[in-house]
Amino acid sequence: MVLKSCCVYSVGVVSVLMLILGISLVLTSVFPHLVQSMVKKQVVLKNGTDAFEAWKDPPAHIYMQFYFFNLTNPQEVLDGERPAVVEIGPYTYREYRPMEQIDFQDNGTKVTAVNSKTYIFQHNMSRGPESDLIRTVNIPAMTVMERFKDNSLEANLISAYMRGTGEGLFTTRTVGELLWGYEDGLLKALKVLRPDLDDVFGLFYKNNASNDGEYVFFTGQQNSRDFSRVDTWKGESSLNWWTSDECNMINGTIGTSFHPVITKNDMLYIFSSDLCRSLYTVYEEDVTVKGITGYRFVPPSSVFANLTVNPDNAGFCVPAGNCLGSGLLNVSVCKEGAPIIMSSPHFYQADEKFAQDIFGMTPNKEEHQTAIDINPLTGVVLQAAKRLQINVYVEQIPNFSQTGNVRTVVFPVAYLNESATIDDAAAKKLKGIGVQQNVVENIPFMLIGLAIIVGGIFMLLVCQQKVPEVKLPDFFFSFFCF
Repeated sequence: MVLKSCCVYSVGVVSVLMLILGISLVLTSVFPHLVQSMVKKQVVLKNGTDAFEAWKDPPAHIYMQFYFFNLTNPQEVLDGERPAVVEIGPYTYREYRPMEQIDFQDNGTKVTAVNSKTYIFQHNMSRGPESDLIRTVNIPAMTVMERFKDNSLEANLISAYMRGTGEGLFTTRTVGELLWGYEDGLLKALKVLRPDLDDVFGLFYKNNASNDGEYVFFTGQQNSRDFSRVDTWKGESSLNWWTSDECNMINGTIGTSFHPVITKNDMLYIFSSDLCRSLYTVYEEDVTVKGITGYRFVPPSSVFANLTVNPDNAGFCVPAGNCLGSGLLNVSVCKEGAPIIMSSPHFYQADEKFAQDIFGMTPNKEEHQTAIDINPLTGVVLQAAKRLQINVYVEQIPNFSQTGNVRTVVFPVAYLNESATIDDAAAKKLKGIGVQQNVVENIPFMLIGLAIIVGGIFMLLVCQQKVPEVKLPDFFFSFFCF
């Protein structure tokens, strides 16, 4: 009988120990840390890893959509009235962006590469052909007028030439010309005086089948949080366009991949050569993409806020102290002097006056916000949408009659939506990783459940004993009699 009682109590001891062990494993997060450690070792830019292959040639289908703002009242605008525009689009292109000229350095801790981009027009996903006509601001003319406005003699000569050739503040061009370039008559005439001047203009001129310069990336071999982070761009570790060291910093990745093990408190930095600056994103909400859980990160309004709202942005005011307002970024310093202003589409998150200055602006979050959905364990991008608007600073210039009585406005020309969604094959792999993660992380709970079952067996055995010869310790009942 004593031997039987010892066996019964042994079952009770085992159940208690299993319960204590299970609870300890839950509280110390041993298995989640184990999963994270395994993932960190795999997410490295190194030949043979899935992370490297996805970074080298993204498997997801990437699309670039362009929407143009067609001006409907050009004469009224010259007379001083508010511009009225109609959004036309999308004009959709399939984007290919493989990493090329890859070379590992510093014992595999860094890798150099160029990110080549090619755009192929997708007629079946577009509103119309690239030959559609758009009336918009004559950006080459506006650039020339801004450049020579303080030199009366040269300004008058250029203005006379423009009158003779019919060049005005507005122009009508095809979608293809506005995007990929056309020979401009005014620039061609000025090239006689300045041979180094390029007489072709396009919003994305020289951007198709080309790259934006050589990058050096960290591979994540030494520190997983450095995975695919930019070390240098075009041989430089910082920029020189802005007026503060902080604003000239090159921070983060290029936005196509992120380090593993991301939390809701993380700020994810992105360097954008399109914007000529780095920016940061913050967690907004949980999302599900193709059955995979993810975190949505978005740039907060403070990223493009005026210095009165975010003093850290003072360095983006160029010339120093010349700030346009929240939601705008003057990139003329990195666009060869062209009066280009960047914003979110329809001036989303910008000061209300900019949308009110243009009839036809209807900003809304769902269509105009930039967002990145990321799997928090692996750092893989599940879905992304980069949305930027190209604007031109337009003002009346006394020496140029072509500007008439135009109001001073930030005039919208076009906006882009660069989007991608994880492909089915990659999604299947991630789901598999998610299943493995759930199994491993639930081992402590399985142990606790098993402990409860064993404890139940122990209680049943105790109850079956008619006359227990040894008094049952209160210790056991504290676990099972509650």
